[in-house]
Amino acid sequence: MTVQDLINTNRFTVINAGDDTGREITKPFCCDLLSVAMSRAPEGCAWVTVMGNMNTLAVATLSDSACIILAEGMLLDEAAAAKAQAQGITVLSTQEPVFETALTIYRLIQDESVS
Repeated sequence: MTVQDLINTNRFTVINAGDDTGREITKPFCCDLLSVAMSRAPEGCAWVTVMGNMNTLAVATLSDSACIILAEGMLLDEAAAAKAQAQGITVLSTQEPVFETALTIYRLIQDESVS
């Protein structure tokens, strides 16, 4: 499943469609502690978090995440939204809790692999 495929499900609000929406999502990853995410987020993951700030964008870039999904209705502040746009980082949001969001992504990826 690509980032664009995830966007096309219409389950998420697009805060910023980044430069590489054709990128494959390897798996969901849940973490709100940025230092842990920086060292453990798998390359190409859909990172689900409630941390919507500038540091989240930096960690997503360092960990080479495919996209960030802000759960529980969280949004980026203005400065972070502008930075996401300038750096081409895909950021989506949802009202759903972190676990349910990750589970949805996991199931979508599994459905794609079965097809």
